[in-house]
Amino acid sequence: MLQTSVAIFGDSILKGVLYQDGKYQVNHSWERMFSESFSVPLLNHSRFGNTVQKVLPSLKRFCASPPAAREYALLELGGNDCDYDWASVAAMPEGRHFCKTPPETFVSFYREAISFLRESGRIPVAVTLPPILPRRYLNYICSKGLSRTTIMQWLGREEEIARWQETYSSLVYQIAREEQIPVLDLRRSFPQNRLELESLIGPDGIHPSLSGQALIYDVLSSRAAEVLPLIS
Repeated sequence: MLQTSVAIFGDSILKGVLYQDGKYQVNHSWERMFSESFSVPLLNHSRFGNTVQKVLPSLKRFCASPPAAREYALLELGGNDCDYDWASVAAMPEGRHFCKTPPETFVSFYREAISFLRESGRIPVAVTLPPILPRRYLNYICSKGLSRTTIMQWLGREEEIARWQETYSSLVYQIAREEQIPVLDLRRSFPQNRLELESLIGPDGIHPSLSGQALIYDVLSSRAAEVLPLIS
């Protein structure tokens, strides 16, 4: 029987990035715990700032060789795809602004990633996005010297940041259902109540805190037997 392994193609969320004391750092604790708990190799190809378009070239190279083991590949993307050039927004609030990856392009590239993984003999697994705290994120953006007034002139309501990010998480879920691939639904596992969420998201409003990363580990480990049935 082939050994089972897990590869991850994601952004800073599954890279384990924390924002603490005004700087970013990487915490690998959940990776180690997952790998040790299930006795499986875990290869994390996640990168800070990854979009689905940025991931595709490395994913294609990865898929050029057949898997040496029964390999699951987790796709955790969308958080950077939905983001905007906030400096441009602040400078020209009356202008038209577009996110890094428009929804239709995101869907197309995400399906392409699934196809490459399938054709290479790997099993793609979709991962939804943890929620964000829009006020914290807006505060973080403006701490870089951008005008909150002009950003809000374009944005309208700070909650729109969270609503737009949720749209991309919903797209991931929809694609997974249509493509009939497993889903690790991180979003549903995080509390919807803002007060309960505050301890799980870091001061930049986006990256999970240590408690949030512990929750991610709990979700992945508790769902592994169901979503990754050959891991035991």
